[in-house]
Amino acid sequence: MSTPRAAGLGLLGLACLFAVAEAVPRLGLIDPRHLPPATAIVRRLVTELGEAALWTALGETLRSWAVGLALACCLAVALGVLIDAVPGLRAATASTIEFLRPIPSVALIPLATLLFGAETGSTLLLVAYASFWQVLIQVLYGVADVDPVARETARSYRLGRWAHLRHLVWPTALPYVMTGVRLAAAVAFILAVTAELVIGSPGLGLRIQLAQSGGAVTEVYALIVLAGLVGVAVNAVVRAVERRVLAWHPSVRAEVAR
Repeated sequence: MSTPRAAGLGLLGLACLFAVAEAVPRLGLIDPRHLPPATAIVRRLVTELGEAALWTALGETLRSWAVGLALACCLAVALGVLIDAVPGLRAATASTIEFLRPIPSVALIPLATLLFGAETGSTLLLVAYASFWQVLIQVLYGVADVDPVARETARSYRLGRWAHLRHLVWPTALPYVMTGVRLAAAVAFILAVTAELVIGSPGLGLRIQLAQSGGAVTEVYALIVLAGLVGVAVNAVVRAVERRVLAWHPSVRAEVAR
């Protein structure tokens, strides 16, 4: 399917969703007090976008997202490469990783609030924890995918550790790393908003919580729509970075060719 056609079908789907969201409350199928018409939500969103306080809250959320994601990626890549470089370390850490990885990040909310209270540090902890595992698992898959013959060839040529990492491990692992970053970026944004919503730390989630507490239903929907739009933008930006970083990779070349 061509890209313009896919984009057109996507816009058509959004138009249908908008029409349904507009019609359902106006036809009385759902009480407008619980689900306002789509046009009312859009008007409220436009009003909110004109307020400096909203942009401050959104900036707090994006800062927590970016810092937490960056910390997670750096730690995950460094640990993944270290596990690959040290003989026996992968087997020694496998059970620990499998134990810690399934723990839901929201289960750490009590711990985060004990450590940092209702501050940005709590959000950073949850974002970094959730993102870390997404990237680490992909890094481990990537370093394990290095061709054994290439490893033996590098060893026979007595390639140093840095040269081995730069010319052999990193090019093989990089597509996996970028996949992990793409997955982690979405998870990080979800956790940032969730943490702000539950803990009450500064950001977009806190504004949603305050609007809900005040009974401002239309504002709640408007802020949720904004969160969705930002999530789409985050994914688009990360995808663009991934395509640029992996411009040399056959999979990206094939995608561009289509």
